[in-house]
Amino acid sequence: MSKLALFGGTPVRTEPFSPWPQFDEREEKYLLQTLRSRKWGGYPYPSKLSVEFCRRFADYHGANHCVLASNGSVTLEVALKAAGIKAGDEVIVPNYTFAATAACVVRCNAVPVFVDIEERNYCIDPDLVEQAITPKTKAVIPVHLGSSCADMDRILDIAKRHNLIVIEDCAHAHGGQWRGMGVGSMGDFGSFSFQSSKLMTSGEGGAITIKDETHLQKAMSLINCGRKEPGYDGFDGLMFGWNYRLGDIHVAILQAQMDRLDEVTMSRQKMAAEFRDLLHSSVNGLRVLDPDPRQTRLHAYQTVMKYDPAQFGGVHRDRFLEALEAEGVGFHGDFYTALHEHELMDAKSDQYPMLRERYGDGIHSVKGNFPVSVKAGYHEAVWMHYSYLSGTRKDLQDVVEAILKVQSNVGELAGR
Repeated sequence: MSKLALFGGTPVRTEPFSPWPQFDEREEKYLLQTLRSRKWGGYPYPSKLSVEFCRRFADYHGANHCVLASNGSVTLEVALKAAGIKAGDEVIVPNYTFAATAACVVRCNAVPVFVDIEERNYCIDPDLVEQAITPKTKAVIPVHLGSSCADMDRILDIAKRHNLIVIEDCAHAHGGQWRGMGVGSMGDFGSFSFQSSKLMTSGEGGAITIKDETHLQKAMSLINCGRKEPGYDGFDGLMFGWNYRLGDIHVAILQAQMDRLDEVTMSRQKMAAEFRDLLHSSVNGLRVLDPDPRQTRLHAYQTVMKYDPAQFGGVHRDRFLEALEAEGVGFHGDFYTALHEHELMDAKSDQYPMLRERYGDGIHSVKGNFPVSVKAGYHEAVWMHYSYLSGTRKDLQDVVEAILKVQSNVGELAGR
């Protein structure tokens, strides 16, 4: 093939791929309605608009209840507190995820316990979850990562036998299903993000799906500064809460996003299958993680692939991605890295003293063996943003052509 763009050749792709976030007249309609209503904030709480959205979102995911919060990180904190997690309690988390999955535990003065992930899907390894349980363990947070679902059959079984709270981290997984059940509906809580890069976005925002009525009321109180008001005053005592309300300007955008959720979910699912078939029939050494047959509706957030350097002349993944970006295709390698040593997890025991018994001076003192997380984060995983699935088949063909071009020039790439 022709000379690599990294070394002065012509890129495979010069025009941009599908823009993100996407919007149309529906966002404009809801925003104008909210603007003219003069009800822009989140107080009084809950607003009529947020109640309507939560009903729609819960129904789509088969969840009992839903509440909104200011982002998809604090939703995890709210879930932990509503579940009764206390100082010193242990919460099991995967070691390959965004920092918020573990940071929420620290901020509740509890202790995150890191376990490695499965090779097949990069989600939390249920065998290691069970091995990590101690008398202090109170909860587990499985993450539905990329386009994969954690093994909820195993996780729920383990949780039932050990009396653990299950908080599904669904930040990537809007619209996904496992055995016909919506993500976020199977555990005690589901935590969703509406941050700018997510499948549904209002720029910022988050949602919590909740199974139990008392947990729901406590979550609402926590989000609204600890207030107890009609609709969420049926529990004993008081909650020491935060102002984590989400304003109606954001909810207006989410209403429009909800209008198209089913349509875009099914479209991305189809495009994800097409990309997988096209890639696997054309390229050796870069394979999409195999979908679990128990995933009955694929949410198709990031398409996660495994990179085999032996099929690319021994070139490291990061060098391959550098050349690919020069061809006009921007994938990520270190989208996530091993969480116990990530710079965002530099939690110190002098600030969060419950960490000291397990981690000494802090999280970065953790001792453990996490081979799958380390391999994925630094050497193997390749992430393709879902906006690549929001365009045309020609977009996918260009992506594969760029990969093939780099692979055909690995000798030059390795030597320079």
